[in-house]
Amino acid sequence: MGFFTRAELRVRDAARSARIAAIKADLCEGLGLTDDDAVSVNEIACAEAGCPDIETVVLVMRAGEPTRAFRIRRPLDGVAPADLAALRAEEADARSGV
Repeated sequence: MGFFTRAELRVRDAARSARIAAIKADLCEGLGLTDDDAVSVNEIACAEAGCPDIETVVLVMRAGEPTRAFRIRRPLDGVAPADLAALRAEEADARSGV
């Protein structure tokens, strides 16, 4: 692993923050979340067997409902529109009791 300057880290963090904000905006709209609801998007290391080294975890927190966690089995930079569509479908199924 190489070293990064502070300037490089700031650029990297800004790009990461922008990516997270875009994913959150997509999910808030696509899931019909209100101001009372929240969504969290985090990239985490996964040590479980068969798990990718880095994955993206999304928490959907609707007011008055249990928090639901969704795993996207790829790093934040690799999250694709199809992944978000699958998450929206899974959330719809969970809410309908399927």
